[in-house]
Amino acid sequence: MNKKTIIVIFTGGTISMERDHNTNMNQIIDNQNELINDISKEIKNVVLETKLFSLKPSPAITPSDMFELAKLTNSLLEEPRIDGVVITHGTDTLEETAYFLDLYLASSKPVVFTGSMRSFSELGFDGLSNLVSSILVASNDQSKDKGVLVCLNDEVNTASEVTKSHTLSLDTFKSLEFGPIGIVEQENVIYTRKAPDFRKIIRPEAIEQNVEIVKISAGSSSLILNFLVESKIKGIVIEALGRGNVPPSMVEGIKNAIDHNIPVVLTSRCPKGRVLDNYGYIGGGHQLKTLGVIFTNNLNSQKARIRLMLALGMTKNLKEIALFF
Repeated sequence: MNKKTIIVIFTGGTISMERDHNTNMNQIIDNQNELINDISKEIKNVVLETKLFSLKPSPAITPSDMFELAKLTNSLLEEPRIDGVVITHGTDTLEETAYFLDLYLASSKPVVFTGSMRSFSELGFDGLSNLVSSILVASNDQSKDKGVLVCLNDEVNTASEVTKSHTLSLDTFKSLEFGPIGIVEQENVIYTRKAPDFRKIIRPEAIEQNVEIVKISAGSSSLILNFLVESKIKGIVIEALGRGNVPPSMVEGIKNAIDHNIPVVLTSRCPKGRVLDNYGYIGGGHQLKTLGVIFTNNLNSQKARIRLMLALGMTKNLKEIALFF
């Protein structure tokens, strides 16, 4: 059997942290060599290479970082000798970076994100097992053509569906609507359903980072929306109620944004389900659709924001932007 070559890109996060005994706080360290040495005996028929991209906690990862990581990963995937890529990342924004790369990369080769919920020096450190499982996924031929994958706690999820669902639990990454597409069982990677096939590659030469999310609650006003318009925002994602509805007091702000040629993208604060335009009252989805609000398909607000940033890098035309959703 020919050995697969997998490159592991380290970006930081809890998997690259250890506890400072003086402060009792977790601190970022460069532990890539130690991690690889610890798991190398568990990985068969795989040649591992490493690259240090950054040493950042994931709240410090910016869309610019994601863009640079996407371009780096793409260049590595273009090398014939590279069979797949594993990326370690802090869990707080892992789903956003993974989704960014899912939209940007067109390669059929596997790209797998992983991380850990416990630091390198904590009892029960989950980073080693997550890293091993992710390498197994990246080196498996069945992992090709599935888009970017996320592997923690021996579950394989797609970047488009997965979200962090718990602040502490080791099985925090869940595809809430349909569940994982596969599992890792010892050395076996077992896929139980197909990955969603609605991927749309968006590869701009630059991205628009000036995009914000507005979360809706009962009685929300247009204050924040109007402030964003005055602040020259380039795009707005609304995390709406239910199937995609807002209080009547927000309609004026939404109309104001669209009148200023600012794309307004609609998601729901519900953790499952898609937004639809089947309510006809003031602030209901039908009115929002008529105004020109862009509806998403099973996307949470943080991923819709990433998608809008990339789309705005391609065009400023509202009708053309809508086609990316």
